[in-house]
Amino acid sequence: MANQRPLSPHLQVYRWQITMVMSILHRVSGMVLTVGAFALAWWLMAMATGGESALRAAECLASPWGKLVLFGFSLALVYHLLNGIRHLLWDAGWGFEIPEVYKSGYAVAVLTVVFTVLIWWAALGGNA
Repeated sequence: MANQRPLSPHLQVYRWQITMVMSILHRVSGMVLTVGAFALAWWLMAMATGGESALRAAECLASPWGKLVLFGFSLALVYHLLNGIRHLLWDAGWGFEIPEVYKSGYAVAVLTVVFTVLIWWAALGGNA
């Protein structure tokens, strides 16, 4: 066997396509949401404690890095929700044809950005 091929397929063998990217992003967004749940628990405990802990937590989340983390968390939340709805529709037997799979994938990607921007626009008072 002069040709050394990998024993099993991997990311370097496959041509990237939207279904592959959406699947990977769904898993990554689930991990981000898991970490975010712990951060939410930290924030809630700091707020319940009050005083210096609440002040530090508020300052942390109000910083540019804190806002970036919150934006990333909200982006992951919206993406995971919309892609989860897409999967529920698949479970019901809808949207399995290849053109529909691609359309729903692009729709999830675009709506994720639109909804996340709208959430932040509303959170910032609609004046930003």
